[in-house]
Amino acid sequence: MGTIVQTGSNVTVHYTGTLEDGTVFDSSRGREPLVFEQGKGMLIKGFENAVEGRAAGETVTVTIPPAEAYGEYDPRQIFSVAKAQVPDSIPLEIGTKLQLSSEKGVLFVTISDITDEEVTLDGNHELAGKTLTFEIEILSVS
Repeated sequence: MGTIVQTGSNVTVHYTGTLEDGTVFDSSRGREPLVFEQGKGMLIKGFENAVEGRAAGETVTVTIPPAEAYGEYDPRQIFSVAKAQVPDSIPLEIGTKLQLSSEKGVLFVTISDITDEEVTLDGNHELAGKTLTFEIEILSVS
């Protein structure tokens, strides 16, 4: 592999991800850079597309629509369970993230509402439906 990012390249980057209002939701700055193999689906599609064909030393800023990031927000991913079904060991607070096991595998959810009778769970990724902007500095390609 040369110094151009292509499928199978090992790529090392620093990045900062922001929402449309400028809020930083993630950054590798101040910690170890992100290392990944291009084309293996380890990252969201829009991120991989942004670095494809670029070289070490380049910095790219890309805006990624939901379809190439974490998908559109899907209201069908919201469901309620009886409060009595929730184990006492789980803190009943809006924003609490839980991992559930089902016949379909592991489901990651966030508590989005609590009433006297029910707990509402949201199975959407927290960045679903959001347009993301990444500034990506390509440190090395091998």
